[in-house]
Amino acid sequence: MSEIAVLVTRPSGQADSLMSLLAEAGYRGVHCPMLVIEELPEPDPGQRAILQSLADYQHLVFVSSNAVRFGMGWIEDFWLQLPTGLHWYTLGDGSAAALAQHGVEALQPAEQMNSEGLLALPALQEVRDQRVLIIKGEGGREMLRETLRDRGARVDELACYRRRAPAMGPGELAAIIRDADCRALLLSSGEGLRNMVSLLDEQELDQVRGIALIVPGARVGEEARRAGFSEVLEAANATDTAMLATLGGAGLIGG
Repeated sequence: MSEIAVLVTRPSGQADSLMSLLAEAGYRGVHCPMLVIEELPEPDPGQRAILQSLADYQHLVFVSSNAVRFGMGWIEDFWLQLPTGLHWYTLGDGSAAALAQHGVEALQPAEQMNSEGLLALPALQEVRDQRVLIIKGEGGREMLRETLRDRGARVDELACYRRRAPAMGPGELAAIIRDADCRALLLSSGEGLRNMVSLLDEQELDQVRGIALIVPGARVGEEARRAGFSEVLEAANATDTAMLATLGGAGLIGG
């Protein structure tokens, strides 16, 4: 029985640990990023003003490991020593580990590693008249900002990177999935799902819709079902261990 091929769609440079875990578990990982991450140019005057006034905030929220990677680069360009008295937050283990490398201990949701989980933290319940800075990529969900504003917080955003779809020719993605005989597709976000769908024509999409799709939670799962995928398995979150555990429960059989 051959190894089961699994398509891993995380951005370049962010899939190594998952690929290693898949190999240890007897799978054959096929890496094909569905998101390209690009740092934005140096801060504009408005962003510089935010960075210079960092000590005036009570709460700093990093929405992803990319936010930590690029946002902390910007912050440390302005602050040789990080301001004290700030409450730091992030959404997942990887982002928390990245902040720890900068000497920062961050609060994070225990399992629901998304905006909903973050908003449930006790420290963010009573934030009226407090200042919150959300460090993020361009675009994305607005729930975090809007909910904190509804709670009375003064919320600013600092976008330090952008996401875009990979450049792939017609039929290229479908050929990768077909030639590798992928039995499962691992998606890390709704945006990655939408990019994947956009890179397949209708005939290719019909063929891919029957492959097991592992997604990070109910929100992306519902989006996948609306896109016509018939076998959608929802992991507890987007961590390596959660995705691998859900894959293991898919009942896949090698060829």
